[in-house]
Amino acid sequence: SPASVEELKSLNILCVRLVFCLYAEDAGIFGSHTMFHDYLKGFHPKNVRKALIDLFKVLDTKVADRDPYMDDELAAFPYVNGGLFADENIIIPKFTEEIIDLLLTKASEDFNWSSISPTIFGAVFESTLNPETRRSGGMHYTSIENIHKVIDPLFYDDLVRELDEIQAIPVKKTRDQKLEDFQKKLASLTFLDPACGSGNFLTETYLSLRRLENKAVALRLGDQIVLGDSTEFNPIQVSIGQFYGIEINDFAVTVAKTALWIAESQMMKETEEIVRMHMEFLPLTSYANIVEGNALRINWETVVPKEKLNYIMGNPPFVGLSLRTPPQQADMDLVFANNPRAGRLDYVAAWYIKAAEMIGASDIQAAFVSTNSIVQGEQVPILWEDMFTRHNMTINFAHRPFAWNSEAKDKATVHCVIIGFGFIPAKQKVLFEGDIAKPVEKINGYLVNAENVFIQLRGKPQKGYPQLIQGNKPWDGGNLILSEDEAAELIKNHPQAVNFVKLFIGSQEFINGKKRYCLWLKGVSPKEYYNIPEVKRRLEGVAEVRRKTKTVAVQAQAETPMLFSQIRQPASEYILIPETSSEKRRYIPIGFMPQDVIASNSTLVATNATLYHLGVLTSNVHMAWMRTVCGRLEMRYRYSPSVYNNFPWPNPTDAQKAKIEQTAQAILDARKMYSDCSLAILYDESTMPAELRTAHQQNDKAVMQAYGFDVKTMTESTCVAELMKMYQKLTIET
Repeated sequence: SPASVEELKSLNILCVRLVFCLYAEDAGIFGSHTMFHDYLKGFHPKNVRKALIDLFKVLDTKVADRDPYMDDELAAFPYVNGGLFADENIIIPKFTEEIIDLLLTKASEDFNWSSISPTIFGAVFESTLNPETRRSGGMHYTSIENIHKVIDPLFYDDLVRELDEIQAIPVKKTRDQKLEDFQKKLASLTFLDPACGSGNFLTETYLSLRRLENKAVALRLGDQIVLGDSTEFNPIQVSIGQFYGIEINDFAVTVAKTALWIAESQMMKETEEIVRMHMEFLPLTSYANIVEGNALRINWETVVPKEKLNYIMGNPPFVGLSLRTPPQQADMDLVFANNPRAGRLDYVAAWYIKAAEMIGASDIQAAFVSTNSIVQGEQVPILWEDMFTRHNMTINFAHRPFAWNSEAKDKATVHCVIIGFGFIPAKQKVLFEGDIAKPVEKINGYLVNAENVFIQLRGKPQKGYPQLIQGNKPWDGGNLILSEDEAAELIKNHPQAVNFVKLFIGSQEFINGKKRYCLWLKGVSPKEYYNIPEVKRRLEGVAEVRRKTKTVAVQAQAETPMLFSQIRQPASEYILIPETSSEKRRYIPIGFMPQDVIASNSTLVATNATLYHLGVLTSNVHMAWMRTVCGRLEMRYRYSPSVYNNFPWPNPTDAQKAKIEQTAQAILDARKMYSDCSLAILYDESTMPAELRTAHQQNDKAVMQAYGFDVKTMTESTCVAELMKMYQKLTIET
């Protein structure tokens, strides 16, 4: 294994060179099919290293400049150019018999590289990077399917339609002229991926354009046979020179360039079959359009001039607030110098601002794959208010959150969105829900067909509704909390402890049916616990923890170790909402708790709440709102008072309200039928009992009717769009 960064870098470059040679012999670029294989096979293992050094030098030397007396075997290799073999200083390790056998047998004789997908080629090589390097850089691989979710609505669908329309023109002369113009148009388009990684987006886009070009060429030629090595029209006009990239990792830059060369070679072969003439692939064109650098620190116009650019696209790195490195934070500070709230944003958001600055008032269009955090919770007003108002961007198409697919072995288990945007609004905006494309009038920062509303932090609920507050915070180093066994032991030894050992419920306990207890000494005379050594030991532990904390207010609370640091326990029955819940559930489990069950600070509690409130909060309407505006912990729902306080409640008739109360009670009754099951089991989509599902469906229907929503036709996104209209109205009124 490589001992240093320099050795690892050299090994990576060596791997790319070997793969290119294996590809070149299989694709006929070198001449004979086994040329590279046969050359290496002639050397003893101890001489293979020297043989490769000699070969790489020859591949990088023009035929006219070579030693006229070199061995015939070496002289037979063509000049490659392009810089792939230029660095003579790379470290090449010694080769063992085992490695040579692997290279000659498995990699050469037993595998045909000529049909390798250049798009996947990049992911394969990038997966050799240290997994920690990938994670800290926020790299996530993009499958060919997901690349097309970006490029198809951005430009490719329009080009396909245009070619189909040209093909349908009956007059040959008119059709041929249009085909010629179409080919010129393809060759005029310029693309930038400002986080190009191993070049997946650039490579797949190049392949897609060349396939269209080949189809156009085939349509023009018909049954004609092109003789010789030239024709009245240039058969290939689309070039890799139209594709620009910025990438921070030097190895990925090399891989991206090589992937494009392989793509170029494969498409040339397809063109050769159409025009029935031989075309020389080598020497490679020098390709300097992929720049090594930090995309958030360089001016993109130094990579590609703005007036030349048509499309910006890609899959910039996802790094949330808690995982950002100091240099990444410095990048964010630089990009968001005018936005003091930007520290809460995902790292990927910086690419949106840089793209918006590049676009300006031009007709450039952009589309990025992103973590769905940037269209949820507190990030929406921070990023999208900036994008819409300061930069005058408009969202032209978007894929609402979907599960990520990857070609790479180490898959990224995340949910993503795709957002297409620009200064010029599209004639028809499109919102994708799964595979269904829906024409819409507007797309806002929550990826909903609604006005550009921004759900702000709000301290109070709608007038007349219960207040939602966080549960009680111990700040005790665990000393006030007891396991089930510890609680039982304490009560067994000191029966009076039953008066102050209370059930303590957090999100985990509530959902998973687990039991924890706490010492709840509020209003309890010290006489009751003064002679209990275990309680005194625990209180001394609380005082010690609080004294050592950096928070001044908590240091003062060391004097009252018998009390929770923050006490917000309701004086009557209350509704409990877990602060964190799995995104796999259709409904967040919500329920009533008696006043003597102590709610932890990982829950939210609504005091003086009724069955009606429970019915609305547990409905699909509130869940749709929650899914759109809540924050996320990883992918899990992160419920907050802001979700509740901004929620627009219905205005039901007495009959509608009674129906909601009845269906809410039916949900509680259905849960009681399975009292041996935790809420985690009951609300798992695969194990939810039929009675509970039916009760929820009836409740959903009752709540939707109270809003005046059409139960049969309303989708989740249209539901949220209607709620946002109500929210806007509420905001204006208050």
